[in-house]
Order: sequence, then C-alpha cells, then structure tokens
Amino acid sequence: MRLHPILFAIGLVACGPAEVPPPSSQAMQAAETETPPKTPRLEQVWLSEGYSSPEGVAVFDETLLISNVAGEADVKDGIGWISRVSKDGKILEEKWVEGLDAPKGMAIHNDILFVADIDTIHTIDAKTGELLNSFGIDGAGFLNDMTVWNDTVYASDSANASIHQVDENGSGLWITDPILGGVNGLLGRGDQLLVSTMNEGLLLSVDADLGLSQLAAGMTDADGIAAFDDGSYVVSSWPGRIWYVSPEGTSTSMLNTETDKTYQNDLTLVDDLIIVPNWEPGTVTAWRVIWD
Repeated sequence: MRLHPILFAIGLVACGPAEVPPPSSQAMQAAETETPPKTPRLEQVWLSEGYSSPEGVAVFDETLLISNVAGEADVKDGIGWISRVSKDGKILEEKWVEGLDAPKGMAIHNDILFVADIDTIHTIDAKTGELLNSFGIDGAGFLNDMTVWNDTVYASDSANASIHQVDENGSGLWITDPILGGVNGLLGRGDQLLVSTMNEGLLLSVDADLGLSQLAAGMTDADGIAAFDDGSYVVSSWPGRIWYVSPEGTSTSMLNTETDKTYQNDLTLVDDLIIVPNWEPGTVTAWRVIWD
C-alpha cells in the first residue's frame, strides 16, 4: 500500500572492508562452472474486475475477503468496504461490510476479522460480517498490513516505523526501529515475522526476542509477501512490480506493470495461487508461480 509523502530517511553507516583470503583455485573453478539459479515465472490464472481501490486480502471459509479503500488512503470518509469473493475470482457480495474509511490489511484470528483502517482497528465477525468493535491505536499514523503470528495479531504502522500487537479490545506497541521506515507487509511464518519496507525496499525478519535480520533488498515500495518451503519469497512493490527473492537473498523482477499503471498491492499466497489486489485499475489478479 502506498504512503506519501515518505516520512523517514535511514542513515547508513559505512564500514571498512574486512580482510578476506583469496579464493582457492578449486573454488574459482566451481564458481565459473556453476549454473546460476533460474527465476520462476508467473502465469495468470484469473482476473476479477469491479473493485474500488482494492488493497488487502484475507481468507475465510473458502472465500477471499478484499478490502476496498474506495476514497483516499488517509481520509476518514466512511465509504470503504470489504467484498466477499470466490477463490476463482467471482464477486459473491460486493459490499459485504460497509461504512469503513480506508480499509487495508486484514487478518483473521479465532473467527474474528481484524481490519487496519488509518489509525483504527475494526473487529468483525468473520462468519456474519457484523461489526464487533472499533478502536484507535494511540499515536498511529498509517496502519497498513496485518498478520497472525504465534497466536497474536500484528499491525504495521507505515508512518511511524512501528509494529503493534492487537487483540479484540486494544493494542500495544511491539517494536519500533529506524530500519522499519515505511514498514508495510507482514507475514507470520514459523519462528519469524516477515516484514517488508517501502523506504529502503527491504525484506526483513523479526524473531520473538525482537531481533531484526535483513533477508533481501532492492525492492522499493515493497508491499505483500509470500514465502515458500525452499526459503524463497515473492514480494510485491505497490507501484507495479512483483519480485522473486532467492533463498540466497537475491531479488529479481518477475513482473513490471509500472508503465501500465497497474498497481501490485497486498500480494498473498492462497493455496497454490498468489492473489494480488490492483489498487489501480480496480482489479484483483490471481497468479501461479511456475518453476520451470
């Protein structure tokens, strides 16, 4: 999800090079003969139309839930909604939940749908669509993505380089760090919370002890994250890119729709498909990763 203007700049500290022994002749020969890993490709499975600035994805009861900002990303106008969509892209209920402001990232925990909405979290009965509660997060500037990790719900605040823990009644600040400038996508996986950032275009991991590690770089305006069992990732950049991140941390562009002005927002792995809302032109696309 876009955030403008960018509110943070991260200072980088230059370090002197460490002395590294020259590679052996055997290592050099192996490097010359090794075949570089191939980047997988994307195959479009379906394209669904009829949305208004779609941004986030959640899955419940074999249906996709798609958030529609409808108006401006940071304006409390009450015109945002959530759509129910089948897994083959058919809109089942265009306005399943209405009256939100600018709903973006979502997560489901214990049959409750959590929705990030500027500086507010909504909780919704995932079975009925009934709004259960709405509460503000103190100091939040631009709540963006949400995920569940270790039985806890988390929300990113892109404006304040922060991640919050959330439950049905409120929230607490979990971590804030300059490296999280423009924090966007969140994905709980195993012993890591995966994080994408817009300012520096990083893919990071956070452990339970709040240890931060960099997994990849070079993906400015990074948004959604999908993780695979071989240690590779697919990451979207909202202005119009989808990236492949190898297990070694090399990022390679798989798709570039910036010229076409097709945004690639909260990329989410659902079964064997990657579901991507396209804020512009108001579509949702399903892709399959092909490992040739």
